[in-house]
Amino acid sequence: MSKSTSETRVRVRRRSWARVLIPAVLIIAWLVGAGLGGPLFGKVGEVSSNDQTSYLPSSADATKVQELLGEFNDSDAIPAIVVFVGDAELDEEQLAAIDDAIAGTVDVEGIADEVSPAIPSEDGRAVQAFVPISSDADLGDTVAALDDELRDAAPSGVTVYVTGPAGFSADLVAGFAGIDGLLLGVALLAVFLILILVYRSLLLPIVVLSTSMFALCVALLVVWWLAKWEILLLSGQTQGILFILVIGAATDYSLLFVARFREELRSTKDKGAAIMASWKGSIEPIAASGGTVIAGLLCLLLSDLKSNSTLGPVASIGIIFAMLSALTLLPALLFAFGRAVFWPRRPKYEPEAVEAENGMATKGLWARLASGIKRRPRLIWIVTTLVLVAGAAGATQLNATGVPQSDLVLGESAARDGQVALGAHFPGGSGSPVYVVVAEDALQDAADVLLDNDGIDSVAVTAADSPSGTASVTADGIAAFGPPGTPAPEPTVVDGDVMLQGTLTDAADSDAAATTVRDLRTDLADLDALVGGVTATSVDTNDASIHDRNLIIPIILAVILVILMLLLRSVLAPVLLILTTVLSFGTAMGVSALVFNGIFDFPGADPAVPLYGFVFLVALGIDYNIFLMTRVREESLKHGTRQGILRGLSVTGGVITSAGLVLAATFAALSVIPILFLVQLAFIVAFGVLLDTFIVRSLLVPALSYDIGRAIWWPSKLGRGER
Repeated sequence: MSKSTSETRVRVRRRSWARVLIPAVLIIAWLVGAGLGGPLFGKVGEVSSNDQTSYLPSSADATKVQELLGEFNDSDAIPAIVVFVGDAELDEEQLAAIDDAIAGTVDVEGIADEVSPAIPSEDGRAVQAFVPISSDADLGDTVAALDDELRDAAPSGVTVYVTGPAGFSADLVAGFAGIDGLLLGVALLAVFLILILVYRSLLLPIVVLSTSMFALCVALLVVWWLAKWEILLLSGQTQGILFILVIGAATDYSLLFVARFREELRSTKDKGAAIMASWKGSIEPIAASGGTVIAGLLCLLLSDLKSNSTLGPVASIGIIFAMLSALTLLPALLFAFGRAVFWPRRPKYEPEAVEAENGMATKGLWARLASGIKRRPRLIWIVTTLVLVAGAAGATQLNATGVPQSDLVLGESAARDGQVALGAHFPGGSGSPVYVVVAEDALQDAADVLLDNDGIDSVAVTAADSPSGTASVTADGIAAFGPPGTPAPEPTVVDGDVMLQGTLTDAADSDAAATTVRDLRTDLADLDALVGGVTATSVDTNDASIHDRNLIIPIILAVILVILMLLLRSVLAPVLLILTTVLSFGTAMGVSALVFNGIFDFPGADPAVPLYGFVFLVALGIDYNIFLMTRVREESLKHGTRQGILRGLSVTGGVITSAGLVLAATFAALSVIPILFLVQLAFIVAFGVLLDTFIVRSLLVPALSYDIGRAIWWPSKLGRGER
């Protein structure tokens, strides 16, 4: 045996070992990462917060007041408002029993301080009290325990409600409770069923879903620790979007890779060579689509609202691991199983048939559609555009100016029922006052402004030496709380400032209360006063959200346009792709508005709904155009633009449609979480993805591109060189 022959055999053996070893190492590495991240499901609540104020910019008045609140009250407890309502006017025996019930709440775990005394209503039919809940307590459990305690102790003929900030926060906690289990279960089941129908195989869907779940586990591992170290801010809303986005994106990228792998197996006998060819053909569109989504998400960092800005890096981390799993773990698993992964429909090794087809399907839906576009491209894209424009006209009916806090949770809400009962017997804003921080020497001037506003029922000032912690303020000054002749308490002063509390006439989350806050800010401007509280937080959140929407949407469009120009080496094609995607988004919003108003009768939408819908629909919608147009460009280099368009459509039609169905199904799964924002986002994105998949990418883009011809690639050489 010659030396050269021996060396050749050694190199062959090394390559053989490498081909086996590298996939094994990749699978083991992902198993370790998933093993570390998997146990964190169910523990996200330990590192997340749903406190709306914590997401406001530090410059917002509501944020500044919230930071000062603890200094004036010497407590960061979350107030729960307890309301007792009698079937008739409450008698002495019932009132005594209610007092005992309120006093007994101090024994409930999680109650922070002494409970305030009962306050009877003017009509004598109701009593309210303020119960502070520790900020360190499990809010949901504490509110539930408080409710049980009060119901057991309430006298006959009296109904008990727990509402206020603590009650509504507990409702949100309960609403997000299904994220770790129900949401994931529904999403995975929906995707699994779609994959079964697409591949008619049992093993391949399991491999694809394993790729998605491993990506999610590792992404959660990274995000959880970043939130633990307070580098990122995490909420239930962000968590839900992360879960859905990773599963949907990782599955889409996997579908693209699997489609390439199936193609290669028909012309390549060696599974290793087929994997490498698939990897080379998939890396550009997967990296480009993932990079586009990440670029769009990172534009959210420009947001004033931390709930928006923190979603950018959290979701981007998820997309990164979705791409990595599709380009590393999936190829390793496919190499391990080979053709058997497609059982019972294993692709045959048939290079002659592939050569005869010349890379283009001649039968089936997508071949017929390509043929139809070839015959009448202009008619197809004009009619499609007109239909989409008609649908987009409904977007003007979308009321995205904000919704009351009481409507954030869908279905039954004990806190909402309690607020209705509270408003029927007390001023609507009881328990959720407007806080005004003003210089001590301007106390009376500020109080007079509040008293002159019809939206304010009464005014008090924080006073540490008062039994209730506050003292009433009238036009004549601070009122004494004792018998005649008792001196008025001194207000609490912090760095020369005092804090006034105005009880709102209307419910704290109503439009009327928001108007009152805006009016107060205008009237108190000369006194350099800060206006905060629950209502002010909602006002500042909506204002910041509208600002973010108007700023970020144009920036996302510009960033994605640049990426497409670099990817397609063209100017005209990216501009047209952006325009068609924006039109698709407008139609999705228009139809959604009609559905929200006419079918579901929603009270409105958060200002962030259009922004989030835009980010996901445009970034993810461009994904499918990237999948299509990168293949079209590849085919155009060989066969010319018009033929390349038809080939690209026929080859990618099935996989892109499958990817669209998967992504729509995963986002639709968000609707199982009874939070208005997530239900609306689920419908908008699911409908928009289906619209983009079946109409825009299947009809509008190919027909328009075919009608334009080689000029679509202007100003590249491909646009000038084709006949």
